[in-house]
Amino acid sequence: MVRKIVILILIISTIGCDQISKELVREKVKPNELIEVYRDNILLTKVENTGAALGLGQNLPPIGKKILLNFLPLVVLIALLFYSLRKSQVNGCIGIACAFIIGGGIGNLIDRFLFGSVTDFFYIQYGFLKTGIFNMADVSVTLGAIMLLLLSFLKPNKNPI
Repeated sequence: MVRKIVILILIISTIGCDQISKELVREKVKPNELIEVYRDNILLTKVENTGAALGLGQNLPPIGKKILLNFLPLVVLIALLFYSLRKSQVNGCIGIACAFIIGGGIGNLIDRFLFGSVTDFFYIQYGFLKTGIFNMADVSVTLGAIMLLLLSFLKPNKNPI
């Protein structure tokens, strides 16, 4: 029961952090304005992304966008939520990783449903490292995916799905 509560708190916290940060950016930052957060390495901007990560799929026809960017992710997130809450053999670390993915995914879906696009605002450039423009939901999903990847290497699954 405690595991389920922790997972739900993480999901809600992730959604809240994402939505609050996006709302602040929508209110305070002009479109495509560049604000230095740390030298010229971490920049804040505001871009409305009508596609998926890095703008992929933004040129799809409207029905394709609805299916691939709204409906399919919603189904996957619901399935992942049920899996992480109902499976008693899901360990705590996997549950936390799933919570980050679910919270971030829901954060971006909220944007797509309410605004028709996702607000992205962070950009990092340090030497050869240059990211696309991203948001806190993207950070959460990436963190959860990296955790799942590391967990898959650290402890082999004896009972594959």
